[in-house]
Amino acid sequence: MRKILNVLIAFIVLIVIWQSVIWVGGYEEALLPSPLSVASGIVEMVITGTIFEHIGISLYRFFMGYGSAVIVAIVLGLILGRSPKLWGIVDPIVQVLRPVAPVAWTPFIVLWFGIGNMPAIVIIFIAAFFPVLLATVSAVKKVDNTYLKLAENLEVKQPALMYKVILPAAFPGIASGLHLAVGTAWIFLVAGEMVGAQSGLGYLIIDARNALDLDLVLAGIFFIGVLGLSIDKLLGLFESWVGKQWGFNR
Repeated sequence: MRKILNVLIAFIVLIVIWQSVIWVGGYEEALLPSPLSVASGIVEMVITGTIFEHIGISLYRFFMGYGSAVIVAIVLGLILGRSPKLWGIVDPIVQVLRPVAPVAWTPFIVLWFGIGNMPAIVIIFIAAFFPVLLATVSAVKKVDNTYLKLAENLEVKQPALMYKVILPAAFPGIASGLHLAVGTAWIFLVAGEMVGAQSGLGYLIIDARNALDLDLVLAGIFFIGVLGLSIDKLLGLFESWVGKQWGFNR
């Protein structure tokens, strides 16, 4: 109840500041729509159902790209974290590619995967892959040797050692990478949809901007923020559930 109250207070403060900026700056609706205008735009999109179409396709692209990136990055991270020599070769490659913004690959992605959902999914994959990979490798390297010695004494062999001992022990460190990847992937989902998509929240903002419907632009931004927060909270619940299964949380 306390958290809900804090959220309500935060939104009220934001709206008050927003409206105050309009009054003090003397901005017209064409330059900075008021909270009331944006609320009207949100209601309009909800009634017509267009917002649900855009949200649905954006969430599909996000979970396809993010989910596949998490699976691939964790599997590779577990292997590379247990192979220092192999990681020594791969690490420079990762450090070269990691700083490159995923949207920089857009020309090649469009050529290789065409148009539609795949370019956005690939951009999200790239955005989420590196944070999870690096977090997984780091977490595996920090696994307490006590666990490994105990597993050796119990004659636990691969692949059971990997998913019964190393993965649970490394999960708290991996979880930090999952949270970082959620924010990064969500940001680049919107950026990817702004570049070449014909649907989704990013496209909604670009389309509204071209039509000079700034109230709908801000409405789209509102939905992006709320959905991003919701996804992060859902990931937190998933992390807590996994922690309970493996005995981290009681």
